[in-house]
Amino acid sequence: MTFNFFSLYKNNARRSLAGDLMPAFLITATVLIIMAALFRLYYLTIRPMIDLKGRQSCYFYIHTGSGFSAVRDSLVKHGYLLNPKEFEWLAKRKHYPEKIRAGRYLLENGMRNNTLVNLLRSGKQEPLRITIQGLRSPEDLAGTFGRRLAVDSLQLITLFRDQTYLSRFGTTPPTLFTLFIPNTYEFFWNTSADQLFKRMSSEFERFWTPRRRYEADSLHMSISEVVTMASIIEKESNKNDEKPVIAGVYINRLKKKMPLQADPTVKFALNDFGLRRILKKHTAVKSPYNTYLNAGLPPGPICLPSIVSVDAVLQARNHAYLYFCAREDFSGYSNFAATLDEHNRNARKYQKALDARNIR
Repeated sequence: MTFNFFSLYKNNARRSLAGDLMPAFLITATVLIIMAALFRLYYLTIRPMIDLKGRQSCYFYIHTGSGFSAVRDSLVKHGYLLNPKEFEWLAKRKHYPEKIRAGRYLLENGMRNNTLVNLLRSGKQEPLRITIQGLRSPEDLAGTFGRRLAVDSLQLITLFRDQTYLSRFGTTPPTLFTLFIPNTYEFFWNTSADQLFKRMSSEFERFWTPRRRYEADSLHMSISEVVTMASIIEKESNKNDEKPVIAGVYINRLKKKMPLQADPTVKFALNDFGLRRILKKHTAVKSPYNTYLNAGLPPGPICLPSIVSVDAVLQARNHAYLYFCAREDFSGYSNFAATLDEHNRNARKYQKALDARNIR
């Protein structure tokens, strides 16, 4: 047998070359795989993926009880997602389907998938600012909340009439407005009816400080009576500086057991808030809210009074006036009187001014 040194040399050389190339190949392959993975990661998480159709931002709403499919379908329906499958892939990797949180979220144009998923997972929704003031009825109040929040206004109206439920918050259907302090509040969009009542109860306790409670006690009035009188004053005058004087008139009449004879209560009883001239036929309406026929305060507030009106009652002026009527110059201010004769003179001047303007 002949030993072929040349053939052995060639085989060894090939094996040596292959051995030298293998590490380089592996390194190159690894780098390519890493680059592909990084590109994929960029594509899925960093590249802008939210298109708001020309808007810089918008709000996205997730209803209570929604599942992941509902969230995804809503985003797709609005056309916000450039690639729904990639959003879904990332959301599942970050376990978002198990952490759906209802609410109102601020989306920004060009937002990344990762940013969007993190936002929705966090539950960091944008609050709403809602102002409650100048409302005439519980239905108006329910509508104010129902138009801005996810809570159903019909559900609120039902609770507003539920004596058992309201007793948990120390109020009744007639005195409901006592619980709601006029102000501007921040709410989350998905606030429930029960959460709304608890929030208002907290605001009530914050508003009715020991000082205000002491002032009410000094007048021998309950909180609901103070708010009821304030609601009448709210509709009697828009001149804040004379509201404490009007409050003094009503307190004087109550002390003398005189009927309040407040025109706003007649409008409330008639459910006709556009009346500009109260006639004898109007004051004859049978209603517990008609203070021409019934002595004392009506069963509850006739509107949601402002804080200014509430404080006007608590800080009512001490004077001898028993009467007041609008001034004949239509300035919005009132003429006050301590006697009926003086009041009748003031009333005739005002009636004459109404006649001159043909106001019926």
